[in-house]
Amino acid sequence: MSVDVAQLGALRSYIDKWLSVQPLQRTALVFVDPAKYPGHVALAALEQELLSAAYGIREPHVAAGKLNWWAEELGGAAASGGRHPLTRVLFDDERAHAMSPELWLAPVLAAMAQLEEGTAVDFGAQLKAASALHGALAALETAWWYGASVPSARAAQVATLSHLLYALRRLQDDADRDRLPLPMARLARFNLSRGNLRERSEARDRAIKAQLDDLGTAWTEAGRLEGPLSVFRALESGQGERLARQAARASEPLALLQQGSPDRGFLLTLRAWQAARRWQQRVAG
Repeated sequence: MSVDVAQLGALRSYIDKWLSVQPLQRTALVFVDPAKYPGHVALAALEQELLSAAYGIREPHVAAGKLNWWAEELGGAAASGGRHPLTRVLFDDERAHAMSPELWLAPVLAAMAQLEEGTAVDFGAQLKAASALHGALAALETAWWYGASVPSARAAQVATLSHLLYALRRLQDDADRDRLPLPMARLARFNLSRGNLRERSEARDRAIKAQLDDLGTAWTEAGRLEGPLSVFRALESGQGERLARQAARASEPLALLQQGSPDRGFLLTLRAWQAARRWQQRVAG
């Protein structure tokens, strides 16, 4: 499927919003050309729209209203073709109609279900809670890139871990939210309160490093799971895993996390090319 100039123009603002959160994906777009693969890029932008509603809106009733709109939009898009520019591009592709309606609705329903969840008790509970939404997004993404019968267990795990790492990077900004990036058991172990999270301290550094250690272990376990990754997911996950391991060894872990992607320039381009090569080999084989 190719896209005309008008469609690409309509997509542009949503692509830009996605890239503002994940600027490293600009490199991936060299290998996943939006003009040639508009649905792949539109799906990534749609994911960002849903995540922005689920996590970026502080008032649960406002977030629920936006997610309800998306539920109606995605639920009726197979018949109507969609109203939103992202939906129209996606459902202009035959693969959207070949996928079950449940796959399209599952991320929205999961996002709505977790709107008023508080801070998880421990890391295991945190991982499980986040995996409902991010696992549903990974299943949708895997079906789009590779087919509905392809397993998405690995994609679901790394999508969840990437989210938890991103949440940890925002620790200071989100210290007053109901759902904290550090689980309750971790806060108790290091004798931290919400107020302590805004300022650097030895206890906060140790708590962040403990969280990063758990994330690193979970990333290693994810590598043993079944299923391929999209180019975007592979790049995000690889950068996140390396960043988490570097920050766990740093004297100021949060400061290093907030610096962002550990790879730049040629190395980042090489990682994106490798991810794109694996994708093309998988779909060709």
